[in-house]
Amino acid sequence: MLETTLKSIIALLPVIVLVIVLFRLDSHRLLGTHFMVRIFFAGALSAIACSWINAFALEYIALDFARYTRYVAPMVEEAVKASIIVYLFRTNRIGFLIDAGILGFTVGAGFSLVENIYYLHMVSDAHYGVWVVRGFGTAIMHGGATALFAIVAETMTARHLKMNWLLYVPGLIVAFLLHAIFNHFPISPILSTAVTLLILPTILFLLFERDERTIHDYLEADFAVHKRLLKQINHGEFSGCEAGRFLQDMKEKLAAPVAAEMLEYFRLHTELVLNAESILLAREQNINIEIGAEIQHRLQEMHRLEKHIGRAGLKALRPHLEFSAKDMWEIHMLEDESHEHQYQS
Repeated sequence: MLETTLKSIIALLPVIVLVIVLFRLDSHRLLGTHFMVRIFFAGALSAIACSWINAFALEYIALDFARYTRYVAPMVEEAVKASIIVYLFRTNRIGFLIDAGILGFTVGAGFSLVENIYYLHMVSDAHYGVWVVRGFGTAIMHGGATALFAIVAETMTARHLKMNWLLYVPGLIVAFLLHAIFNHFPISPILSTAVTLLILPTILFLLFERDERTIHDYLEADFAVHKRLLKQINHGEFSGCEAGRFLQDMKEKLAAPVAAEMLEYFRLHTELVLNAESILLAREQNINIEIGAEIQHRLQEMHRLEKHIGRAGLKALRPHLEFSAKDMWEIHMLEDESHEHQYQS
């Protein structure tokens, strides 16, 4: 019993500890705890999906097991894990390199947890060295590969609001190569594990340290822009921007209430982005600002306006508002934290 417990700790604990460490490194608290748990379980489900896909593929692909695990399995597993990250990008749940890396690593951690539980069940009598390799090597590799995919994808897609699948290919290649090289074990398994454990977390820590400064600079600049824009909206002096020209044109083409709702939607969206940026800047100074009733009311009012304006109206309006992917992410951050606050209450 004691031996099984020790092997389980070695196989399962390291990657979970590293997820927690990475989560704590985020001084802006970009990610909520409940959201992280959901992403961890999504990664766990991806491992189950891959086990079915791999079992099915092995029956129909003319490759022996060793070659399959070296070449095909890494491609399948990284693609399935990456699909979760792509979904998060497309729903504006990722804003910066830090949360991209943390979420990518969390997906890989969930995947490796299920995979190692399976191996503990199937080969529980394996030597301790096997579990050291699986816990400190394979598990960290899974997390690191998906984290690198997410980081490369964030770098490639940061300036694009429209979907372009090709922008995700470089990150997928990086993840696949890392996984395939690890599976080849060009050197001893223990040494490969040591190299993985040393290099991947170091890369993530260095990227996070650099991105902390980038986030600060971005938030300060964007806060000033949105503060100026909100002042112009409140004074009716924003006709110089594309959104202002579009809304002025809509006043002439649509009924007055519809045009007024579009303007109110623009104002509320800008206010909420400012709220999010104020909260994130305060967190740099270890000042905690709760998502209060006022912000929750604004979110509810924004969604009410979305229903009134309708899909067609929003589809026509949004391209002219010039909201970036990060602005959309900030709105989702407020919504996620508002839901967590309500859940805790």
